[in-house]
Amino acid sequence: MKRTAIITPWIGLGFVALALNLIQPSPVIGASANQYLKKEAAWFKTPEACRIAENILTWQAPAGDWPKNGDTVSQPYRGDPKLLQGTFDNGATTGEIRYLARANQAAQKTRYQAAVLRGLDHILAAQYPAGGWPQYSPPPSNTYHRYITFNDNAMVRLLETLRQVAASPEFDFVDSSRRAAAQNAFDRGIACILKCQIRVHGQLTVWCAQHDEKDLSPRPARKFELVSLSGSESAGILHLLMSLDSPSPEVSRAVQGGAAWFASSQINGVRQTRRDGNKVMVADPQAPPLWARFYEIDTGQPLFSGRDSVPHHALAEIESERINGYAWYGSWGVSVAADYAAWSKKWLKPTP
Repeated sequence: MKRTAIITPWIGLGFVALALNLIQPSPVIGASANQYLKKEAAWFKTPEACRIAENILTWQAPAGDWPKNGDTVSQPYRGDPKLLQGTFDNGATTGEIRYLARANQAAQKTRYQAAVLRGLDHILAAQYPAGGWPQYSPPPSNTYHRYITFNDNAMVRLLETLRQVAASPEFDFVDSSRRAAAQNAFDRGIACILKCQIRVHGQLTVWCAQHDEKDLSPRPARKFELVSLSGSESAGILHLLMSLDSPSPEVSRAVQGGAAWFASSQINGVRQTRRDGNKVMVADPQAPPLWARFYEIDTGQPLFSGRDSVPHHALAEIESERINGYAWYGSWGVSVAADYAAWSKKWLKPTP
């Protein structure tokens, strides 16, 4: 059943909290390697592209990965390399690896290749026996960072990169044993995704933003990220599954279950806007459909929480700092529906 949002009064001035990362040095958040990946091949032969590649090399951490939320492309890193801590979160590491692979196609530089191989080896070593990845490796033993991380599409990006390593001409310099390992890791990752998909009342639905690395159960993360069904991360997972050629029966069931969940979980009659710079939800019968970032697993209701970890079913019920400092609604299901229409036409047999 499609949902119509209940609007409740919203009061208070919002502000965005600035998080200070004291573990590693980081410049102002800005450009990233990911923004250049759609450039034409000829661009990677330009002096600008070469300069960016050289800057990226300086930001590689000793383990082989790259830090997040920093500008790894505009300036070289001039600090102590030992202080760099890499991650798979927020597009880090995979973007740098893919950029350097494309730069290598243009310039054929062994130092680009060596950095890619170090990054690839780190990704392969970080994969759990269950097939997923933590937010960074080696993971801590007592925080949510150790969980299999779908959050912000971290695992999806890893799998997309491994698929490219295994088959794309951009990674032809990678030896055959590593390319085979990348394919194996990709296959194990897909199997992990299928096992993590949450059933509710016997029906396949979608995924939590993070799952236990051992028993694959849904897990919480930060104080305001409760155990839930994710309307954001699940979209990325479904896009990945729908990109697989000749999907297996298990993949087909997962896609159909996830697409059905998105169709039934859209929120109608409401739009997000701002008043005096603060987010508010207002009734609007003409508004396009929205999806909540999180849904309660048992009831399917949109789920919101502040830093007190208390669950609520209306955004206006949490503190203004979290209302304004997080993406609680999005249009994620629109692209799922479009991809599913094409996917089902291609892969599902017509009903007699």
